[in-house]
Amino acid sequence: MSSLQIKICGVTTRNALDATIGAQATHVGFNFFPPSPRFLTLPDAPALAAQAEGRITRVGVFVDADDIVIAEAVAAARLDAIQLHGKETPARAAALRAQFGKPVWKVISVAGAGDVAKADAYADAADFILFDAKTPKGAALPGGLGLVFDWDLLKAYRGPLDWGLAGGLAPANVAEAARGTGAALVDVSSGVESAPGVKDETRIRTFCFNARNA
Repeated sequence: MSSLQIKICGVTTRNALDATIGAQATHVGFNFFPPSPRFLTLPDAPALAAQAEGRITRVGVFVDADDIVIAEAVAAARLDAIQLHGKETPARAAALRAQFGKPVWKVISVAGAGDVAKADAYADAADFILFDAKTPKGAALPGGLGLVFDWDLLKAYRGPLDWGLAGGLAPANVAEAARGTGAALVDVSSGVESAPGVKDETRIRTFCFNARNA
């Protein structure tokens, strides 16, 4: 059996969270980026936080958010980690880690080998790197679009931080992705949905099963 970690991102309902926990995912992502169809409002966050308590690691997803937005979400969702999915610099990541005392994940958007190398700048500023597909210029969202990048770019990567893989993952390709890259964690959002922002419980279960048996 694999020790691969699994994150189901963009969970907004109790049923989806139940499915995520029941499928033995290790992390759940709560999205606090308002333009996203997976946006979790602050009033809805405490109930999901309580449901997740002691059962799964809660990761908050932010895109160039200010301190107040992050502080409110950390409190409402009882976040265990902060994921930065914007243009946050190493200095910004380090400042947030110091301010909130939480592990910080930095998403690195990848289109080529040079993008992968950018992760090294966060060696002393973040705790975990998440490689995701770079979205087209002008896209309204920085992720969650089902885009895949060339996983071969990660085959030789030996960075200073543990890292995970996102971008276009789905039940059908997660095992191949995990085996081919050696990622410590796989992260899925749109790949387990029946419509944008609508999680499909069967797809969540299948994704987690295939990831665990990669």
